[in-house]
Amino acid sequence: MSTRSRTRELRRYTGLPFLIDFLRTRELVLPSPVTWDDRNDSYYLEQYAKQAGLSATFALCLTEAPETYHHWRVFSSGASGVCISFKTEPFMAAVGGVSGLRAESVEYRTIDDLRRRKPTLSELPFLKRHPYRDEKEFRLFMAPKAAPPAGVVRIPMPLKTVDRVTLSPWLPASVAKQTTALLKSMPGCGRLKIYRSTLIDNQTWKKYGDSPA
Repeated sequence: MSTRSRTRELRRYTGLPFLIDFLRTRELVLPSPVTWDDRNDSYYLEQYAKQAGLSATFALCLTEAPETYHHWRVFSSGASGVCISFKTEPFMAAVGGVSGLRAESVEYRTIDDLRRRKPTLSELPFLKRHPYRDEKEFRLFMAPKAAPPAGVVRIPMPLKTVDRVTLSPWLPASVAKQTTALLKSMPGCGRLKIYRSTLIDNQTWKKYGDSPA
């Protein structure tokens, strides 16, 4: 078990169904990386399992970066995208009690770096190519000896670890209002802080263009 983070807040960009699942179960789902778009990344995880004699790997990607357009576009699901912001200290305390789980920042290296120093087996699950460095990924990773029957790994995550939930900037404001009301009606979620992102349409930003100096 290893855990470390370099920031005070961790963000998970995902879709509304996964947020609802989390709010109902108080669990985070770690899926298999076999369908990841970055085949270099999933290949290293596959090689880790193969060389360590394990059946499968499971991982969940978060980020240590502040809100960016890139993260919304790439890692969420359009208008149904959400961002769950976790408070790092209680989050790390929660994952620290999960046997066999590694929770670490991803390291970004160039091919020239690898030529100079080959990665160790232990490094493979947290290693990505340098062009992805702006992701600032923080990863939860498990490689059980036997694959779970459900095809995913679930880890407990108390609601108190959540700082806020941000709804997609592409979600119409009226729909965001109803979505917020629905999420807050779920058991134990009445005081959950939920906002709609103003990343692509911020009135405060726009007003300074009305009367430039």
